[in-house]
Amino acid sequence: MNITATNRLNLLLANKQQSLLKDGLKGIEKESLRLSEQSFIAQTPHPKKLGAALTHPYITTDYSEALLEFITPPFADINKTLDFMQNIHQFVYDNLGNEHLLATSMPCGISGDESIPIAKYGNSNIGQMKYVYRKGLWHRYGRTMQAIAGIHFNYSVPETLWPVLHQLEGSEQTLAEFKSAGYFHLIRNFQRQGWIILYLFGASPAICKNFFKSRPELMAQFSEFDNGTLYHPYATSLRMSDIGYKSNNQANLNIDYNSLRGYVDSLSHAINTAYPEYEAIGVKIKGEYQQLNSNILQIENEFYSTVRPKQIIEPCEKPTLALKRRGVRYVEIRSLDLDLFNPIGIDAIRARFIEALLLSCLLHDSPEMDITDFKTHNTNQLTVAHQGRKPNVELIKDGQAIRLQDWANDILNNMQAVCDILDENEAEDYYNQALTEQRKLIANPDLTPSAQILAKMRAEKKPFAHFAEGVSRQHAQNFSAQKLNVTDTEKFIQMVLESHTKQQEIETHDTLSFDDFLSKYFSQK
Repeated sequence: MNITATNRLNLLLANKQQSLLKDGLKGIEKESLRLSEQSFIAQTPHPKKLGAALTHPYITTDYSEALLEFITPPFADINKTLDFMQNIHQFVYDNLGNEHLLATSMPCGISGDESIPIAKYGNSNIGQMKYVYRKGLWHRYGRTMQAIAGIHFNYSVPETLWPVLHQLEGSEQTLAEFKSAGYFHLIRNFQRQGWIILYLFGASPAICKNFFKSRPELMAQFSEFDNGTLYHPYATSLRMSDIGYKSNNQANLNIDYNSLRGYVDSLSHAINTAYPEYEAIGVKIKGEYQQLNSNILQIENEFYSTVRPKQIIEPCEKPTLALKRRGVRYVEIRSLDLDLFNPIGIDAIRARFIEALLLSCLLHDSPEMDITDFKTHNTNQLTVAHQGRKPNVELIKDGQAIRLQDWANDILNNMQAVCDILDENEAEDYYNQALTEQRKLIANPDLTPSAQILAKMRAEKKPFAHFAEGVSRQHAQNFSAQKLNVTDTEKFIQMVLESHTKQQEIETHDTLSFDDFLSKYFSQK
């Protein structure tokens, strides 16, 4: 075995405990824009046949009423996770009528902010809060960028690993403290190396000109691919560039990733600190809420980052409070574009690579970060997003310039030992296969999804919108040609019915006014 890892991995190997790295839980969240038969963003409400967006555990909406979000439970076997996502898609298509799902991350079929309907969640206080939050995002950033779709990869380190590492390292922390510290260790390394996700899997090198209808001043920074498309020749993931959450207040936030307490305190500070630009918007005008508050962040979810520490929240519990009370349970990786060539947006090869990368981040040294480090990581991400396939493009590592390909090969070499362990005693060496596939993309940028998309657009002489729509309709036809099996269909129908009932119960049992509800929510300690 080619071991290049540091003490943590060597400890496991020396004590023959490396098998504990297997069977971490993997869950996936996938957003997809719902399009009409005419290929415009759907103006219809969230379909009742799909359940209540507020309460359905697996089918909901993100920012827009037309932006569906599918959520799988976490499974140790990634194939089960992907099978569940496949079943969600099939059930949705069985009940979607003449509409279909856009296969790309960057939206098409939109025409300015007003064409994007904000998601609604009923009359309950929590439903109103979700709506007002989205209304606040509109006033702060515009609606168009909120229609961008992506994949969130949720990963939980095997629970049996933590007590063994805790003992082997002789930690004086409690096990709960050690576990949370371990997750932040992983997060810091992912922030250093996460740009590699954009290079390998970025699939948004081009954008419809209509995307800029509400912000035409941004168009000048792009080249013209054709009459309907803007792009950067070497872009990988414009979704993850500064055309999205481009906000001076977020750019200057100094969120602490060195400890759970530091993270909670710094994020809470942003949620409780007024911001003059948002004060000018107003919170409640003529009795109608425009945003939840006028602070730097309305709530935790407004802070956009490539990775988040997560804990399952109780009803109406603040995410920072859940973390403070129960520590980190899993991490959410947010930098994945939709794989438009895959009907469900992601495959097992990518998922296995990401799992191995996250374990490598956990096992290797992870020095604490300061604001300079954070800015460097952000700069690297933007470089890769805009020009990651440019020949000899350089990033900054430890204060020094380094070729992207050289650093990428270092990252993959450091993952080798983890992949070997995950493949031990298995029928197939799936993790090594995933690693080998990505080595090809590092050696040849033309093989990356972003390059393939541009090449196909050129070969077919299609603007981005027409190309994306063609792929999307092919996926729709494939789903329409089959049906979900009876057993799973009945399960989903039951979940739909239960979700509608649960929403009605929540609305019926509300006793507080919305003003009092918000006051109580934000006063939680």
